[in-house]
Amino acid sequence: MIEARGILVRRRGRRILDIDALAIGGGGLTCLVGPNGAGKSTLVRVLSGELVPDRGIVRLDGQEVGAIGAAALARRRAVLPQATELGFPLTVEELVGLGRIPHAGHATWRDDAIAIAGAMAEAGVAHLAGREVHTLSGGEAQRAHLARVLAQLTGTPSERAVLILDEPTSSLDLLHAHAILRVAAARARAGATVIAVLHDLSLAVRWGDRAIVLDAGTVIADGVPATVLEEELVGRVWGLPVRRLSGRDSTEMAFVPR
Repeated sequence: MIEARGILVRRRGRRILDIDALAIGGGGLTCLVGPNGAGKSTLVRVLSGELVPDRGIVRLDGQEVGAIGAAALARRRAVLPQATELGFPLTVEELVGLGRIPHAGHATWRDDAIAIAGAMAEAGVAHLAGREVHTLSGGEAQRAHLARVLAQLTGTPSERAVLILDEPTSSLDLLHAHAILRVAAARARAGATVIAVLHDLSLAVRWGDRAIVLDAGTVIADGVPATVLEEELVGRVWGLPVRRLSGRDSTEMAFVPR
């Protein structure tokens, strides 16, 4: 469970994040949505402990994030950023192995090997283990980085694990986008706290159990995606009148301009 209270972040005198109270727990995939500049990435940086807010506090299972040691925090909380560039060549297996660094002294070589193999299988990249990451397609590389953060959390009980994905489907085709969110949703339903920043509202409806809508740094709506993301709110927040098209069930939905 991540709890944030009284969060304020300013840049050059401008308020970019202002959150009174927010709690996110496990059991379901939480999607952060909102237009560009809404504060989504800033919020995940605050929740992850990467960014210290100007005011307010973030707690992980009741403990202040800033009071948790870096390695201990990394064993419980993993972040897949928007973009990751490698400065040197690595195979997929070697990349995934980087996720085990926080476990040095807390896990055996065998534990690490099992975690790496399991994470690659879960992310669907086991067949790419020997390939160098720079030779992969965008979707394959993103799944390899997903395997890295999954390996990072391996060994941590699901109910204590936090997985944060910042725009994990950006620039990915339909197949790879759904593949990544399928893994995220499975982790969430196993008990982990999983947060995904998404731009595609149809993906939030399809995979999310909860949608938190941000605009101008504040939460303006919070609830079941198919209920929260209605036409009036989407048109008002994104500045574009839309029609909501529904499919066979409540998880099939698309938004088109009017």
